[in-house]
Amino acid sequence: MTVTFPLTGEPLALDLLNTRTAEGDLVAAPAGLAAWLDVQAGRLTRVGAVGAAEVAAVRAVREAARPALDAARRGERPPAEALAALNGVLAAAPSHRVLAWTREDGTTAPAHRSADPAPRLAAELAEAVAELLTDPRVGQVRACEAHDCVLLFLPAHPRRRWCVASACGNRARVARYYARHKGQSDE
Repeated sequence: MTVTFPLTGEPLALDLLNTRTAEGDLVAAPAGLAAWLDVQAGRLTRVGAVGAAEVAAVRAVREAARPALDAARRGERPPAEALAALNGVLAAAPSHRVLAWTREDGTTAPAHRSADPAPRLAAELAEAVAELLTDPRVGQVRACEAHDCVLLFLPAHPRRRWCVASACGNRARVARYYARHKGQSDE
């Protein structure tokens, strides 16, 4: 089974939230999560085999992130339970910088987490959620205007209305066209 993700390339926290679509949960099984992690290559530390522990950890972060982001988008205080859940995930796999030098990159200081794969992955995602929640643009995060879409995006252009213009935007334009011309063909 091939899993297709309708919207990626947004801030990582939004990409995570967008794994729950109107059609269902795209990361409910290890194969779906593995496919999503492949799409996110370069944004997260590589996880070996994806199993039930990783799925549960990722879904727990996503379920805590949704109400926190919904509140932050409205300029309200995120629910204490959501913040506590995200803080717990972050504390389970603390991060520290590791200085290194390579001839190609010079001195680098990538973040390193000493934890098993599931809590490490969850902590990286919770950190992405924390970054989005504290980003001054959090209030600009929008929900797609298509009536059957639940995806979120951070618009680069203030007039952006749909998650994917070629999908949701096109469906909306076609529906408007048919609505305008419906009565004209009956005459």
